[in-house]
Amino acid sequence: MTFTPTDYKPYDFANRRHIGPSPSEMEEMLKVVGVESLDQLIDETIPAAIRQKEPLDFGKPKSERELLWHMRQVAKKNQVFTSMIGQGFYGTVTPSVIQRNILENPAWYTAYTPYQPEISQGRLEALLNYQTMVADLTGLEIANASLLDEASAAAEAMTMARRLSKSKANAFFVDENCHPQNIAVIETHAEPLGIEIEVGDPEAMDASRYFGAIFQYPGTYGHIRDFTAQIAALHEVGALGIVIADPLALTILKEPGAMGADIAVGSTQRFGVPMGYGGPHAAYMACRDSMKRAMPGRLVGVSVDSHGHRALRLALQAREQHIRREKATSNVCTAQALLAVMASFYAVFHGPEGLKAIAQRIHRKTVRVARALEQAGFTVEPEAFFDTITVEVGPLQGVIFDEAARQRINLRKVGRTKLGISLDETTRPATIERLWSAFGIHRRDDDFTPEYRIPDALQRTSEYLTHPVFHMNRAETEMMRYMRRLADRDLALDRAMIPLGSCTMKLNAATEMMPLSWPEFSQIHPFAPADQVAGYTELIEDLAEKLCQITGYDAMSMQPNSGATGEYAGLLTIRAWHRSRGEGHRNICLIPVSAHGTNPASAQMAGMKVVAVKSAPNGDIDVEDFRRKAEEAGDNLAACMITYPSTHGVFEETVREICDITHEFGGQVYIDGANLNAMVGLVKPGEIGGDVSHLNLHKTFAIPHGGGGPGMGPIGVKAHLAPFLPGHPMTDGRPGAVAAAPFGSASILTISWAYILMMGGAGLTQASKVAILSANYIAKRLEGAYDVLFKGKGGRVAHECILDTRPFADSAHVTVEDIAKRLIDNGFHAPTMSWPVQGTLMIEPTESETKGELDRFCTAMLAIREEIRAIEEGRMDAENNPLKNAPHTVEDLVGEWNRPYTREQGCFPPGAFRIDKYWPPVNRVDNVYGDRHLVCTCPPMEAYSEAAE
Repeated sequence: MTFTPTDYKPYDFANRRHIGPSPSEMEEMLKVVGVESLDQLIDETIPAAIRQKEPLDFGKPKSERELLWHMRQVAKKNQVFTSMIGQGFYGTVTPSVIQRNILENPAWYTAYTPYQPEISQGRLEALLNYQTMVADLTGLEIANASLLDEASAAAEAMTMARRLSKSKANAFFVDENCHPQNIAVIETHAEPLGIEIEVGDPEAMDASRYFGAIFQYPGTYGHIRDFTAQIAALHEVGALGIVIADPLALTILKEPGAMGADIAVGSTQRFGVPMGYGGPHAAYMACRDSMKRAMPGRLVGVSVDSHGHRALRLALQAREQHIRREKATSNVCTAQALLAVMASFYAVFHGPEGLKAIAQRIHRKTVRVARALEQAGFTVEPEAFFDTITVEVGPLQGVIFDEAARQRINLRKVGRTKLGISLDETTRPATIERLWSAFGIHRRDDDFTPEYRIPDALQRTSEYLTHPVFHMNRAETEMMRYMRRLADRDLALDRAMIPLGSCTMKLNAATEMMPLSWPEFSQIHPFAPADQVAGYTELIEDLAEKLCQITGYDAMSMQPNSGATGEYAGLLTIRAWHRSRGEGHRNICLIPVSAHGTNPASAQMAGMKVVAVKSAPNGDIDVEDFRRKAEEAGDNLAACMITYPSTHGVFEETVREICDITHEFGGQVYIDGANLNAMVGLVKPGEIGGDVSHLNLHKTFAIPHGGGGPGMGPIGVKAHLAPFLPGHPMTDGRPGAVAAAPFGSASILTISWAYILMMGGAGLTQASKVAILSANYIAKRLEGAYDVLFKGKGGRVAHECILDTRPFADSAHVTVEDIAKRLIDNGFHAPTMSWPVQGTLMIEPTESETKGELDRFCTAMLAIREEIRAIEEGRMDAENNPLKNAPHTVEDLVGEWNRPYTREQGCFPPGAFRIDKYWPPVNRVDNVYGDRHLVCTCPPMEAYSEAAE
């Protein structure tokens, strides 16, 4: 018997695992679209003049097994030392039930931002728990649902204080005991806005000179101070007081609210979230109730659904930058939702008693270390501390530092004669003995009961975490079931396609996710010595090189830890380049009206004046208006910001002309990378005129959205801009830091690197082609039922299409929201609503959805159109119909039914699964009620029982 060779490759990740449609399914889809081949479709979609000349080639792509072996070899090059560096990053223990059921569970990590609250009640409850935890620990009334990191949260607090302060001063005071990275990011944000930063001793602060001040608590060298007097002095002159506080320390230390603080920020990293070489970690912000409408980021609020039952939603300015654009006070449109969820469950897991016990144990260990050092003749500072001390060692600094490293312990060098030591939850008695050994002290860590080194006046006396959710039975069975119940309330990518335009909710493959939890990647401090992070260095350098090859740029910065931060960093890079050439007066940024709302918000934060450019009737940038605005800007033109393919889902023919006009008047071209999933392997932004782009790794390069974060937004630049990329105080010391860690949320770079290594150049290119095929397939299948608003010259859309649902508002009183909520009954997350055009749906299917799922979605959309037609023709009531009453819950199904359509029609529309149907836990949420009756912390348990009734 002989074997016939086959082209089938069972281990081919790209075409057998990542790309959804099979080759035969693609053939069927191509027939529907009306082309002979995938290449013909691409030729009809993308202008020939901008196609890249050479194919991507990264060598042979790796199978999943090969990838994991390769990642293991790289991981081994990282050395996992015990970190006592501190400085805002600490060892922590992630409870196994949280690691497996949250961090490693696709029900949690593949969810999208909860803009559709009816299908997000689980993660919204977890985030409400987070807000309650933060509000309780800080002693302030309101907390948001997380920010990116502590340093950028501190900067956001500064600009928030400037907006709210009654002081006419333009200077901002920064405690010299703040962590260096916090000071650096504050300075980065202040400079373009003309804010004067003064770093100094809080004891010597003259409050009358500032609109606000920020203090670190505990300080970077271990000091704990009561800032009540300083904050009172600020209030006397109308200024605001901000405290950067360690939430674990706040379980035993006097809270910022008790000091009179107006705003508190910090990181919840040590609440069970690994260091991960810098991230991702959930920062927090809390403030007084009167300030809540000025607070940046997301806020989860309690509202009611259409039946009056308790329901959660994002409240207030959830996407203010899309509404206010260049007038927005912040460009933050994302959070660290997955990490905030982990931190909230850490608090639920331990409860207030457990958290306090952890903090007390850390403090006792620190006191034991300090006392032994003092007895050995070393001078230990400060006198009062929580978990960090600074030891004067004189000329022995290098010797002790190196000896500690031989004991596999990393200490922090402070100046030339001191060493910093920070202890944490993971510190064991044997670790303390090794530490002492490095100082020449040879003794056992006898478990004596040391005295507190926290003054009575600084010890916390108020209660916290009193809500019953933090006192639930902590048996693992109960914890596991609580996590499952919340997950079951959500609709994530593990259940159905999430066809969000401009958000690229593609497969996050399990193999890509696995290395994230390995200790060689997760337990590394971001400021660990370079010789201990050879694996990370190899990963980051190779990923940067591959991203440069993909984009056509010459250099890449991995520091920005979100897309919005990438925009901001890219514009600051352009600004710094102009200033280096003596053209600091250039401050005008041209932005099409169709651009992402974060674009104008980022531009104003970077000190630029935004000038809007009109759209042509076909949705393209109006070239004549663009040229006119560029001419008017003249020597003041700094940049233009464009998205390509356009926000309208089209490869515009005039993109090179736009870039040429910008360069003609001395500006730089910023290309937003949100839609890069249609370009990889086909078009390089750096070759069509782009000078800088940010890349949403959480979109194009497979990092999951995590319910609204984490993300990564590295920026690629042409060679002339490379010297002006963000610096960092802990690496090169250059200015411009935009994140707390030098490489942002470094641990999730493992995901994108794995994705590229398994896809290979050809696989990445195929993914772009299939993404375009899938969008055109949906557009063709829905043709006649819905109008596609914008198409390219060849009659094709790019990787997404916009359906015009505006006519139905007149013909049937059906809104785009009605359609979105009805899709929930079909078992789908809605496409992007009302953006970039009000009253439309923007659909992006991605390349990883199978033909079967695409067809199920089309079936649902066509059925919805038939329901609209029934209303138009008078066969269905205009107000009491499945669209207006959507979504339908189990309670609707089993309760009294007085509707002019059947239960079958309402609850099991075409496209919905019969056996595995997703049931939303609440009916349509009342947004107006939620904003008028804003509650942002866990309501009393009676509210839950009332909702059940």
